[in-house]
Amino acid sequence: MLKLRLKRCGRKQRAIYRIVAIDVRSRREGRDLRKVGFYDPIKNQTYLNVPAILHFLETGAQPTETVHDILKKAGVFEELRVSKTK
Repeated sequence: MLKLRLKRCGRKQRAIYRIVAIDVRSRREGRDLRKVGFYDPIKNQTYLNVPAILHFLETGAQPTETVHDILKKAGVFEELRVSKTK
């Protein structure tokens, strides 16, 4: 099973998180299948590769709570609903 979750990057006291598609059994810093975005909580910046995220969500990947909130703010789930109704 796949999850969309955060992977910590950056230096000490200055965390930046990558949003990655990764196997459930992998560690937080384990090998990811694909990087699909990043989140900077200090600058409050987010970059999302929406087509890749939609692909993983359609194939059954489950986002973690934090990633779910980030995707919800960005409106990805509305795009997912629109693509399913077509």
